[in-house]
Amino acid sequence: MPKIDTDQVAMILNQNQLDPPVVERIMNDIQRQIEEEQQQKEEEKTPKKKRQFVILLSDPDGALPKKDIVGWVVQIPEEESPLTAPERIQRAAYDFNASPRGRKLPALSIGEALESVGPKFFKEQEIAVKTKVPVLALRTDNKLPTE
Repeated sequence: MPKIDTDQVAMILNQNQLDPPVVERIMNDIQRQIEEEQQQKEEEKTPKKKRQFVILLSDPDGALPKKDIVGWVVQIPEEESPLTAPERIQRAAYDFNASPRGRKLPALSIGEALESVGPKFFKEQEIAVKTKVPVLALRTDNKLPTE
């Protein structure tokens, strides 16, 4: 249903030579209906809960260290080797450091590169950064309890 401004409705009603008290009652009813709809929309809105990324590492043999590990989540083309990800980040950081902004604030590590290098540089290297800040990686034995 098309939306129309209440001022236009009032003008149309006045053009049709309705009594001013009738026009005023109709406009009050319309305004009340609009307010009720806005109130319902506000009540229906629930704030979205913020979520964090966590990387789960499968460690059935217990080979990984017991201390906390952090990392970043990135995406590369499916047909490419995962070993190319650090190289792609390095090339994007190199291109960024050659830019005017990069000369002022160069990225000196992988973490700095992921946080400060713009998406334009990563897009050129065909890598998508999903988390700019490091996320916690948890070890798991990759088994579910049977009880």
